[in-house]
Amino acid sequence: MRTRKLGTTGPQVSALGLGCMGMSALYGDADRAESIATVHAALEAGVTLLDTGDFYAMGHNEMLIGEALRAAPAARREQARVSVKFGALRGPDGDWAGYDGRPAAVKNFAAYSLQRLGVDHIDVYRIARLDPDVPIEETVGAIAELVEKGYVRHIGLSEVGAETVRRAAATAPIADLQIEYSLISRGIEDRILPTTRELGIGITAYGVLSRGLISGHFTRDRQLAANDFRSFSPRFQGDNLDHNLGLVDALRKIAEQKGVSVAQLAIAWVLSRGEDIVPLVGARTRERLSEALGALDVTLDEADLAAVEAAVPADAAAGDRYPAMQMAHLDSEH
Repeated sequence: MRTRKLGTTGPQVSALGLGCMGMSALYGDADRAESIATVHAALEAGVTLLDTGDFYAMGHNEMLIGEALRAAPAARREQARVSVKFGALRGPDGDWAGYDGRPAAVKNFAAYSLQRLGVDHIDVYRIARLDPDVPIEETVGAIAELVEKGYVRHIGLSEVGAETVRRAAATAPIADLQIEYSLISRGIEDRILPTTRELGIGITAYGVLSRGLISGHFTRDRQLAANDFRSFSPRFQGDNLDHNLGLVDALRKIAEQKGVSVAQLAIAWVLSRGEDIVPLVGARTRERLSEALGALDVTLDEADLAAVEAAVPADAAAGDRYPAMQMAHLDSEH
């Protein structure tokens, strides 16, 4: 397994990370046994970065990862680096009620995460979305106190814009910014990516397959469960879906010429964007994990990259990446 460093101050991790959200929430029902087997297969393959959030099914995902780590061989367990997002407020019915970045809340969230994960420290800790009522300096400062006490190893950010990145970095060392980045979500390229590179901050890129949209496996007639995020995600609706799957058809032609899958081509493109970028793949099964890991063996030359860019130009996607209410919470979009 190749490795990459999360910024100048962060840990060395596998070149691909495993995003675990879908094993608990937002993409319909998941198979617990298969989820744990997938985590184990990832660790066995040398994947060291596991990403979760304390609000993924209200703690379920952290407990799932904790269970998987306890059952893993000691050597694999010790190599794992767990990244946790916190701050989202939810009700018993799953409703969302904003974000809480107050210092007292930061420490409270961390205490519960440590318990659910069954670990003595969190490797990278980050607020999932900027709390508009709390200066980022206060939130990051609280995480820095957890670093001083040994409960957290590194500070991360999530879905924040260039100005917020600068303010956070002036408060404490920042390892990485977690943010959506894929062939059809390239908004970071204008201001955010140049800023993180200037400051020596890494990128952990989620949504590299756009929630399966550009995986090559999503079809126009697929029926989605009511508890599947994609059932109300703008890019999966009506004409938007038809347009976006047309982009996938164009990618498929390039993938077939190279003898790789569409998913491998899309992941390889993100990998090609720089050594400071670590894609997170949201594989929920060992089969999908194996396919994603195959992207590490795909080399894209200048002609390949030009063909991909021609097939899927920047801003080619139809529809926003989140519904309007969730887009409003994205500091990175303002």
